[in-house]
Amino acid sequence: MSNYTQSTNFATKDALTSGDPLKIVKGTEINTEFVNISVAIATKADLASPTFTGTPTLPTGTIATTQTFGNSSTLLATTAFVQAALAALHPVGSIYINATVSTNPGTLLGFGTWTAFGAGRVMVGFDSGNALFDTAEETGGAADATLPSHTHTATSTVTDPSHAHTYNQPQGLVGYTQGGSQSVPYPQSVSTSSASTGITVATTNASAGTSGTNANYQPYITVYMWKRTA
Repeated sequence: MSNYTQSTNFATKDALTSGDPLKIVKGTEINTEFVNISVAIATKADLASPTFTGTPTLPTGTIATTQTFGNSSTLLATTAFVQAALAALHPVGSIYINATVSTNPGTLLGFGTWTAFGAGRVMVGFDSGNALFDTAEETGGAADATLPSHTHTATSTVTDPSHAHTYNQPQGLVGYTQGGSQSVPYPQSVSTSSASTGITVATTNASAGTSGTNANYQPYITVYMWKRTA
């Protein structure tokens, strides 16, 4: 790509005296100017969809190097500005979570000091009204569930109500028949009774407590967690 450079100064010819051979405009001079102009035009980039070659350079513009997060101007954003914006989204104390990548966020994001956080624990929201959850980073709970040894005892009393049994008992009866007397049996109703009695039945159901390793977990999923400390 080249710029047009004029080879002949035609304006100076007007100041020359008549008869001076340099006052004459020659065809070769005109031809040279047209060639220079055509070369310059042919090597310039088009305004629409230009194709650049070599090493294109841009003029120095205004670049956002120290702009604060949230700047919505049209200034160009540098890598430093982008990192500053990311850092504003992840202040000290922030938790970074990744489901599959174990790389330290300081390497992934390019800023801050990060330490592994919450190994083997789930997170619970802060609750000022519950002594278990009213302090940041307070820990508690256990993975193993223990059932204490215990015994169940049940005592019951069964009472037999009073009742009576009735049955027919044969009894002797003296009868008279022709030629003498004869004893003829006949039935007689007899009742027997018994007083009520109480029966006490004691039942004991004893079961020993067990300790269940890893039996106290809620449904969970494992991820990588990091806390920004600086």
